[in-house]
Amino acid sequence: MSNTLVFPPGFEWGTSTAAAQIETASAHNWKGVVAKDGAVFERTTDHELRREEDIEHIVRFGTIYRCGVDWARLQTAAMQPFVPEVVEEYRDFFIALKARGMKIMFVIHHFTHPLWMEKDGGWTEEHAIPLYVDFARRCMDAFGDLVAYWNTFNEPNVYALNAYLLGNFPPFKKSYTKANRVLRHMGRAHDIAVELLNDRFPNAPVGISLNTGWFEGVNGLGKLPARFMDWWFHTKAAKYFEKVDFWGLSYYAYVPFNPFPITEIDKPGQLDKLGIPHDQMWGYRPEGLGRIIRRFYQRYQKPIIVTENGICTDNPERRIAAIKDYLRECHQVIAEGIPLQGYIFWSTFDNFEWNLGNTYRFGLITIDWRTMDRRNTIAADFYAEVCQKNEVPQY
Repeated sequence: MSNTLVFPPGFEWGTSTAAAQIETASAHNWKGVVAKDGAVFERTTDHELRREEDIEHIVRFGTIYRCGVDWARLQTAAMQPFVPEVVEEYRDFFIALKARGMKIMFVIHHFTHPLWMEKDGGWTEEHAIPLYVDFARRCMDAFGDLVAYWNTFNEPNVYALNAYLLGNFPPFKKSYTKANRVLRHMGRAHDIAVELLNDRFPNAPVGISLNTGWFEGVNGLGKLPARFMDWWFHTKAAKYFEKVDFWGLSYYAYVPFNPFPITEIDKPGQLDKLGIPHDQMWGYRPEGLGRIIRRFYQRYQKPIIVTENGICTDNPERRIAAIKDYLRECHQVIAEGIPLQGYIFWSTFDNFEWNLGNTYRFGLITIDWRTMDRRNTIAADFYAEVCQKNEVPQY
């Protein structure tokens, strides 16, 4: 038996970031948020000041770079033209990446939007739909010629859950009704954007990135809430975004319920007591990625790309082990005949992990938060070689 898993010719490799998590905060809905670890969502990684340097890291990892732009910097008021200097800055960046052989997977909405939209009720209001569609159209005009793949939204289920049900993301609301309304509005905006994109760029596949997890009751009390969460987060959320050329799926978490969810974030030490392996955030069950890919393919019969996957750890050896574990799952579903077309690792760099802060690290390239210096890791070297050789050593 070979110790190396070889992937099919043409399999796409890459890494992913989100503009807000690596660029200094502009007038968007996350600016000034104080995270769990005390860090303030303002200066993140100085990416906008270090693009040329960062390109040298990005191009090491495969052929896809999945990223977005800062809506609030580009569009300072509703329905207004984009700021030309900001368009030029992003275009120069994308052109430089393309010249180095990278394909851009462009994420239109990744949790952040301008304060002028948030102040008017954000995604709870129906008028968010034309605001998003206007932004999407302007992105098509400004960047469409440089884009190979599109994501209309990043993880709308995570956004609706955390912003409007759990109260972890701005605007920190707790309302099941509002969470559902947000999903519905995002779904309608998605449908319009997909039609526009398919019409204008028929050769650039359009998908979504839907977050997925493995929710399991560890006792009788946990079974019902876990089953509800699985239904709401996967089945219900996905139905608003079924108009896709491919399903982008992200997977990070195994979450046991007892009856409440048990995570390392909220209940440190509890996963250890249950004997469940974990990273700094969630239970670690890589086979969950294979499970969810099979489930979505059986349901929708559409190509799949893993648009995000990774592990929250300071230990690059642990990150290498996770890459091997997860890619074993990917290799297996391909062997079963499922059209898994690519794997995009989260993340190229350490970044600001939303409501948790910058001590929660996901990067192949690690960042010194005092100096903002980028440092290579052995995990970066390992993944770069995987991307280059199209194979994964398992020893």
